[in-house]
Amino acid sequence: MIKAPEQEAANSASSSSKVLFENDRVRVVELRLEPGKTEPMHSHPAHLVYVLSPARMKMTSSDGKTKEVEVKAGQVIWGEALSHAGENVGTTALHEVIIELKEGSI
Repeated sequence: MIKAPEQEAANSASSSSKVLFENDRVRVVELRLEPGKTEPMHSHPAHLVYVLSPARMKMTSSDGKTKEVEVKAGQVIWGEALSHAGENVGTTALHEVIIELKEGSI
């Protein structure tokens, strides 16, 4: 099976993400990112994020624009397809589950 570019995040050399489940409709990725650690530029298809622990993140989009976001435990976030890099700029480890929808899964 050929991996699409949006599948690169959990397949990169990064030890901060792990695929928990995958089938032809969804992929579920667990992300743990300690303070000061970064995730390189990667892509996601349309997705949901369930935040398990609070964190402060600096997000860099593919066009180079940055923004800081604060996420809270229990928060659910919808995201359209995107490419970005992330850095944990807070004092607590980020822990979240990302549910990526695959094309034609609806």
